[in-house]
Amino acid sequence: MIIDRRFHGPDGSGNGGYTAGLLAGRVPIDTVTVTLRQPPPLDTELTVTVEDERGHSARLWDGEALVAEALAGAIVVPPVPPVAFAEAREAAEKFRAIENHPFPRCFVCGPEREPGDGLRLEPGQVAEGTVAAPWVPERVPERTLVWAALDCPGGWSFDVAGRPAVLGTMTAQVTDVPEAGEECVVMGLARSREGRKTHAASALYGADGRLLGRSEQIWIEIDPEAFGR
Repeated sequence: MIIDRRFHGPDGSGNGGYTAGLLAGRVPIDTVTVTLRQPPPLDTELTVTVEDERGHSARLWDGEALVAEALAGAIVVPPVPPVAFAEAREAAEKFRAIENHPFPRCFVCGPEREPGDGLRLEPGQVAEGTVAAPWVPERVPERTLVWAALDCPGGWSFDVAGRPAVLGTMTAQVTDVPEAGEECVVMGLARSREGRKTHAASALYGADGRLLGRSEQIWIEIDPEAFGR
């Protein structure tokens, strides 16, 4: 497995949701928990090992260094409810990352990515601890991109600009992918905080209100300048 440099989050490491989605694709079940153990290296040949006979567990290695683990997961809480596409579009105008984004070139939410290069999601507040972002994919996305789209809105639900954090664990279920040009809404919800850890959730809805994917997440606060050293 190789994580192309285009799909980075912080400079120099793979976007957490995209990396998790790649590894989850090697586990043939509908709900997968991926734990990131270290910053995923880019443009590097990584090894995937299957850890049980059913294939319900996999690990991602950079040489002898463990990068990530994927296991069968479960989500038992209701998904974050959606808002209308128009409300999500208005919320995007309040996205607070233009001047103080900790990772401004992130594939998913980086404001410095060119249109068509990154997803350029702009999660803006719609309620206390809740954000929404519009997403209109130019073409039918792979499920890995749905994992990516579900990533950053969870982080922005508790304002990663004010307290920079990276994805640590993501349990996701992707039931379908959007159509090309479909007006989708991605939601993010801050659930709780425990020291440097924050628990968040996200959900992706199609134009007709159908739930396309959802996730539960743990984010870890970090020092952006020291991350990945």
